[in-house]
Amino acid sequence: MLASLLALALALHVPSHPAPAHKAAAVAPTPDPVPTLSPSQWLATIRNKFRSHRPPPPYVVYTESRKQNTDRGFPDYADSYVYKYWCRTSDRAALKRKVEIVPAMGFAEFERAAFNADYDPGPPTADLFEKAPAHPVAQTVVPTPEPSSSPLVVIGQVAASNDYEYKVTSVTFEGPLVHLVLEPLRDPERNRLREIWADRTTYELVRIKAHDRLFVPGGIHGDDIYGVIFDIKIAMLQGTPIVTDIHGIVGDNYSGDGQVVDYTFRNISFPPTLPDWYFDPKTYGSHPVNELPR
Repeated sequence: MLASLLALALALHVPSHPAPAHKAAAVAPTPDPVPTLSPSQWLATIRNKFRSHRPPPPYVVYTESRKQNTDRGFPDYADSYVYKYWCRTSDRAALKRKVEIVPAMGFAEFERAAFNADYDPGPPTADLFEKAPAHPVAQTVVPTPEPSSSPLVVIGQVAASNDYEYKVTSVTFEGPLVHLVLEPLRDPERNRLREIWADRTTYELVRIKAHDRLFVPGGIHGDDIYGVIFDIKIAMLQGTPIVTDIHGIVGDNYSGDGQVVDYTFRNISFPPTLPDWYFDPKTYGSHPVNELPR
């Protein structure tokens, strides 16, 4: 009887300090999933995303600065300058004025803004996936306006590519970006892209490396042409991708002034309209300086 009462008392005893409850193990946050795209699908999706923003607004105004050094490493003031542009994007016709010591500005000059030309690259709204021209094009040649963007071709929820100009040799992820290394399958002078960086979730283009050309007058058979690699930074402005910075390095054993050159595009805006005479250089002489845009 005594033994039974002792056992019952022990069974009913509640400790004054209950054992601590076990805490649930911390769960590591799940990283954002990376889309399972093939290398060619990555290129197609990024390109189609860029093209979905095109054509750009009809007019763009911007300030472009160029800086370079001489072949001895000193600032090259003769070929370092600033211009302001008023550009019609449909045919890239532009009125430009050199920015002298503020507030002075130069005379009106005409330019057909372009990459891969024998003058400075532009405009900031350029189609970065466009092929380079097979031969230098005179500024009097009016390019065909680009069409409005068309819906993406979708196969299995992945944008399909009908462009077989590049082989994607590498796809790597760098934080929020995806980095593609490209190899042209043909016409490396015209298919100018070499590397691409884009946001890996929105597919928006943020940086490219592209082949361009430097034209140096005075060669035996005309201009001497050297290959250039442009490292181009891209941003978004009012839903339009724009070039903001270019760092260029001239190759092919070029050793003259401007082996390294930098361009910046600033004060970019999209006015709703601009006067037609801005894009007709034959009329510039009929407008006094005080009528020129600033």
